Amino acid sequence: MNREIERAAIALYDRFTHEGMDRRDFMAALTRIAGGAGAASLLLAGVACHAAAAPQIAPDDARLIVRDIEWEARPGRHYRGYSAAPRGRAGLPLVFVIHENRGLNDHIRDVARRAALAGYAAVAPDWLSPAGGTPAGDEDRARAMIGALDMAETIADGAAMIRWNASSAGGSRKVGILGFCWGGGLVNRLAVASGDALRAAVPFYGPAPGPAEAARVRAAMLIILAGLDNRVNGTARPWAEALRAAGKDVTVHEFANVDHAFHNDTSAMRYNREAAEAAWAETLAFFRRHLR
Repeated sequence: MNREIERAAIALYDRFTHEGMDRRDFMAALTRIAGGAGAASLLLAGVACHAAAAPQIAPDDARLIVRDIEWEARPGRHYRGYSAAPRGRAGLPLVFVIHENRGLNDHIRDVARRAALAGYAAVAPDWLSPAGGTPAGDEDRARAMIGALDMAETIADGAAMIRWNASSAGGSRKVGILGFCWGGGLVNRLAVASGDALRAAVPFYGPAPGPAEAARVRAAMLIILAGLDNRVNGTARPWAEALRAAGKDVTVHEFANVDHAFHNDTSAMRYNREAAEAAWAETLAFFRRHLR
């Protein structure tokens, strides 16, 4: 397929999934780019994420204990989520895995299992729980629900989760967070809100707060960016510079010539295996330094 057409389709899909573009307008524009309805369907199949994609770690992997869990983050604020941990090991550091704007889905559960196999207790909250939970099989509705969340409440809930877990085991438990896209943006904001309770934070291509918030960060940060992701990089690069200027422990790795969501292996057109594997290895090395 023509690379210019692919680039245009990816940019349009980013507008659709992150800027509230109407689906009919999106499909009409995609059809113009592709040159016809059939070609547009093929383009969409390549750029979109697919729930049926095979996971890297099977849900019934015998090395892991996985389960659905529920908890109260703050009075009256109830959450559901997915937990994965290595079988037969206790007292492990905790890593929260924060989903994209599609809500909690099988891909994020798979990422949680990957973190668990690396030696962490992983929890993937469904951040749409207060609104009724992620709607099954309806990404458009999930994105609309994400957009309607009260972010101040969501951030307060996440900070409360981090503080509660950091205070367990006599206050010795180390907590890290990892998130993608919308979840990467939430990682940045929880790094601001969680204070000393959070040890390590890894936002993958996440929109960033204003640079003035950098002074409040206490966690070490590894910021993963996609070189072609101009929308996110417009806030993430100034954020990284502000963290450096404030003397924070921050590492930035911007992967050249890859797209937003390059780590998501359920999107054929945007996934970049080489960059994804390198970013994951760097993430695990970062967590080993700060959570072990």
